[in-house]
Amino acid sequence: MRVIITGAASGIGRAVAELLAAESNSHQMLLSDRDAEGLASVAAVLGASAGTCVADLSSVDCGDMIVAAALAHMGGIDAVVSNAGIIAGAPLVDQTVDLFDRIYAINTRATWLLAKAVHPYLAASSGAFVATASMSATQPTPGLGFYSSSKAALLMLVRQLSLEWGPDGIRCNTVSPGPTYTPMTQAGYADPDRRAAREAMIPLRKLGTAEDVANAILFLIGPQASHITGIDMLVDGGMSNNLMPATGGGTGQKASK
Repeated sequence: MRVIITGAASGIGRAVAELLAAESNSHQMLLSDRDAEGLASVAAVLGASAGTCVADLSSVDCGDMIVAAALAHMGGIDAVVSNAGIIAGAPLVDQTVDLFDRIYAINTRATWLLAKAVHPYLAASSGAFVATASMSATQPTPGLGFYSSSKAALLMLVRQLSLEWGPDGIRCNTVSPGPTYTPMTQAGYADPDRRAAREAMIPLRKLGTAEDVANAILFLIGPQASHITGIDMLVDGGMSNNLMPATGGGTGQKASK
């Protein structure tokens, strides 16, 4: 399988690359990230099967650049993992136009640009396209209004792609992580009490890992998901089922005080 992975220098993107390499030495990858040093580190571990493309996904030519690098390295493309994203927190009233434009450019627009550039090659291979969204796409998240809404737009963008590209034999899906421990989120979980409080809200009582999300992505780009398109797969430990407060309502019991 010939796979493009963005945001591949760390976190979920790196986990996808490493699991793919462990699955078979016949897989080829084009890894992209703006972190040149981190990208080189991953590629060094994976060896000749992994090519690299340092790219800023806020650039309007990012899709063409990444696809050209992928074709030069692999000769064709069977799957794309559009994983790169950024997060920034503040109440909406305190946010700026510049930050709005940057978050939407990376979290939403870049996926469209990459999809547009890769379309003929995925059509030729009857390939798959998977984007990393977030449970915040469907659950408003305090202080993350730009992030949440950009991921909500991403969900609909990929659903639209699945509708338009299904006749071309291309499958398009998203994966939505819940609370996940990665380099991008680790600062938020550095405080043990805060981490414990978050884990207490998750039915499985643990944060997700990059590998948890990567395994879902590999399923969706793989042959086992050959008849699955237009879905969003939650990888949240069941947290989306536990967002209402435990009041005891409807149980015939009084809530404890």
